[in-house]
Amino acid sequence: MKKIVKLSGLDCANCAAKMEDAVRGIKGVEQVSVNFLTQKMQIEADEAGLPTILKEAKRLIGRIDPDVEMEA
Repeated sequence: MKKIVKLSGLDCANCAAKMEDAVRGIKGVEQVSVNFLTQKMQIEADEAGLPTILKEAKRLIGRIDPDVEMEA
């Protein structure tokens, strides 16, 4: 299942790359793409595990840049 989430406050391309790498490492994530220009992240994962993956992604993104809000 693909899920697109908005990343409000993302103002650093380097941070976007770090977020993409971090989320890619979450168990169950098949594919992830963070688009700095549109401030969106697309995650592809199994639908059953998606809520857990999104929770972990939010935690990781907050550690990389506390000013970024993930809106699912």
